[in-house]
Amino acid sequence: MRVTRLLAGAAGAALMGVGVSLLLDVRDLTDVVVWLGGAVVLHDVLIAPAVLLAGPVLVRGALRGPVRAALIVAGSLTVVALPVLLRPGPRANSSVLPLDYPRNWLVALAAVAAVTALSTAARRRARRRRPPS
Repeated sequence: MRVTRLLAGAAGAALMGVGVSLLLDVRDLTDVVVWLGGAVVLHDVLIAPAVLLAGPVLVRGALRGPVRAALIVAGSLTVVALPVLLRPGPRANSSVLPLDYPRNWLVALAAVAAVTALSTAARRRARRRRPPS
C-alpha cells in the first residue's frame, strides 16, 4: 500500500508540474482564475452536497458507498464536459469541436453506471459464496 501511495503521489506531483508549465504560457490568467474559481464553487455548492444527500436517500446499507462513488465520478465527468456541453449549436468551423460531445458524455455516464452495477453485483455474489464464520 505504501508503494502505491508513493507512486500515486509522484504521478500527481508530475501532473501538477505539467499544469504549472502550461500556465506559464498563458498571458492573461483572468480566464483561468475565473474557470478554476467556478469549478470550486460548482463543486462545493452543487456536486458535493448532492452526492452526500443522494447516497442516503437513494440507497441503504452496502450500496451506499458504490452509489456515492458513481455519483462523484459522474459529477466530475459532468464538470469536465461542461465547456463543450454548453457550447451553442452549429459552428462555422466544423473542426473546432468535431465530435458529438453530449452523446459521448452520456456514454461515459452509462459506463459509470454499468461498472457500478457490475461491481456491486460481484460484491454481493462474493458475499453469498463466503461461508459464514
